Amino acid sequence: MAQARGKLPTNFKVLLVLLLLLSSILGYRTYKYFGQLSVQTTSATLKKGPGVEYRSLSPLKKNQRLTVLKSKYHWLYVKTDDDQTGWIADWMISDDYKLPVNDLSEATIVIDPGHGGYDSGATSNQEKKEEKAYTLAYAKALAAKLRKAKAKVYLTRSDDSFISLSKRPALADQVHADAFISFHFDSSPTENTASGFTTYYYHKNSLKLAQTLNKEFGAIGLENRGVEVGNFLVVRDINEPAVLLEMGYINSDRDFEQISSNSYKDTVIDDVYTGLEKYFSNQKMTGERP
Repeated sequence: MAQARGKLPTNFKVLLVLLLLLSSILGYRTYKYFGQLSVQTTSATLKKGPGVEYRSLSPLKKNQRLTVLKSKYHWLYVKTDDDQTGWIADWMISDDYKLPVNDLSEATIVIDPGHGGYDSGATSNQEKKEEKAYTLAYAKALAAKLRKAKAKVYLTRSDDSFISLSKRPALADQVHADAFISFHFDSSPTENTASGFTTYYYHKNSLKLAQTLNKEFGAIGLENRGVEVGNFLVVRDINEPAVLLEMGYINSDRDFEQISSNSYKDTVIDDVYTGLEKYFSNQKMTGERP
């Protein structure tokens, strides 16, 4: 009997289904391929979590392709072609690949409490209170506030231990920090002859960070001495945007009254936090990278 008009032969239907299925498979594989990244370095390693402090799982070969499942900070959670999963740093993909940081919650920040251990720093006039204790207190307070905002935070020291100057910026370089902030308190050759706080930077890529933070220091009770270039090792021997904050003269009785008060510390931390928020949100508006 003749084939009814408008109906397709069964074998043609089967062929059509096979073609559609093949097209879907090819389309998925093409999408998957172009949705992957290719490792361009010879030092790529899968990590257990999004940070250099996590355990290494396995090395990756150059030109190996990875499917990106999600990202966090400067880390990508990926799957290899043999279904192994783990985290890889964006700088391990290639030298010029970098995930955008447009929000504080995406940022990696290193906080450096100046001095420590046998290096006490400067001291106050009365009772000889040591600078190292206040830099650590301020650094810990800022770290806690930033971590609540989901930022990735590293401290160069978290207790009263000595850390060499060179190791401090080296940590920022190791984790590819988006900002490095070093806390200090100034001292003048003669007590009670200087007052105020200063924001120091060294490299051009740190100027915007310094300006943004300094602008937020409003009514904190001391004179704002502005933004200056400072030839300090921790902001000089570093690749990332870095500032050194001298938040008052510890051998000024007037300044030390502020430095040692919780209200001044809280205000300083709030202002630094707000400055960092604005600094990173500005990256989104301008398209710049830290």
